[in-house]
Amino acid sequence: MAQNLDAVILGMGPGGETVAGRLLGAGKNVAVVERELLGGECAYWACIPSKTLLRPAEVKGEAKRAQGTSAPALDLNDASDYRDAMIRNLDDSGEVESYEEQGARVIKGEGLLNGSRRVEVYGEVLEAEHVAVATGSAPNMLPIEGLEDVDVWTNREATTAREVPERAVIFGGGPNGIETSQWLSRMGCRVTFVQSPNRLIDREDPKVGEIIQEVFEEEGIEVRVGRKVEQARRESDGSTVATLDDGEEVETDVLMMVAGRIPRVKGIGLESLGIEANENGISVDERYQVEGIPGLWGVGDVTGILPFTHVAQYQGRVVADNILGKDRRADYRGIPRGVFSDPEIAASGMTEEEAREASLDVAATTLELPEMLACFTYEKEPRGTVGLVVDRTEKVMIGAWAVAPLAGEWIHQAGLAIRGRTPVDTLLDSVFQFPTFSQAYLEALELLDL
Repeated sequence: MAQNLDAVILGMGPGGETVAGRLLGAGKNVAVVERELLGGECAYWACIPSKTLLRPAEVKGEAKRAQGTSAPALDLNDASDYRDAMIRNLDDSGEVESYEEQGARVIKGEGLLNGSRRVEVYGEVLEAEHVAVATGSAPNMLPIEGLEDVDVWTNREATTAREVPERAVIFGGGPNGIETSQWLSRMGCRVTFVQSPNRLIDREDPKVGEIIQEVFEEEGIEVRVGRKVEQARRESDGSTVATLDDGEEVETDVLMMVAGRIPRVKGIGLESLGIEANENGISVDERYQVEGIPGLWGVGDVTGILPFTHVAQYQGRVVADNILGKDRRADYRGIPRGVFSDPEIAASGMTEEEAREASLDVAATTLELPEMLACFTYEKEPRGTVGLVVDRTEKVMIGAWAVAPLAGEWIHQAGLAIRGRTPVDTLLDSVFQFPTFSQAYLEALELLDL
């Protein structure tokens, strides 16, 4: 039984790593437990490989749209080699060594909660003043008849493959589905994209889904919204047929499941603490302490709260500060949400629909970016839209979204304005550098009737 541990971190994705790094930096005695690779889903199978694979095709698209350039050739082997280097060839030995050099005890194995402030790994019990649960999430595998008989990919197979299938049916219209559909299509795969809600990325303003669907269809991606895959079967030639709920049959080589993720709460020992494991995640308070259990903390996707890497890192900072004696509480105003498609999708704060459901007095507007000179200096046939939501009573911005080049970068200005409750009058008096996409905020705000 390990003694004198200040904290045990169960799961070392971005959230767990943030907690561990900050506690180690403060001189705490820390043990970290990870069943797979230190760095988690994001580093090896999600954010890093997907963005690495998206970039070459994005550059080709940018070159086509810029004046005076010709489109470069795509080299899948070279892109795959670079992707493999970015994900460390699925080898975390360097990470293990780094944490050990910082003084952490690193244990690779399946950790289980075993009562208050206790984690068991391979029969060894680790006791600590604090335990941070950061076990992440798992793919949401939908109940499709015949799924076990056909080739099924999740994000892991997609982001580590060295060959692109000729055909793919992709199920799930959120960020993972949108990104995967686009880079596979641009690498030569014939993609059919199926989404059960009536629009893509249905968490955002309806206009966002309409815009990106139009982009996809222009690029040759077949989009089916308001539809489900009900059955799958393997043909004698080895191919797969996916049957949709309206009877349409789509031939494919792989069926890709990226229909969201589920907090990984089962099989981690929550029952030893009297906590019922359910797909909503671990319930935490605004300090990320598991409700009613001092010393037990939840971090990242396992909490079911905004499952983004940057949110897990934020939660990790909050938890570490609380463990170190500060009283820090979460504030989700202005958190950015992004999809690294081409054009990029970005949003922050509330949608117009959410604001009206909250009975706020709302003013909202959209601006087509080709009205701005910056867009024409960027590409020959500019595209892009920005939307703003303002609380008329408080005279502050409460929501923003954009589908446009580099939107994932300049959405942060809106996020800061929302988080800091910057008065609209201040934003209207701001000076944005010319010519930039950020000028869209000023032009859109001037359209509002306040």
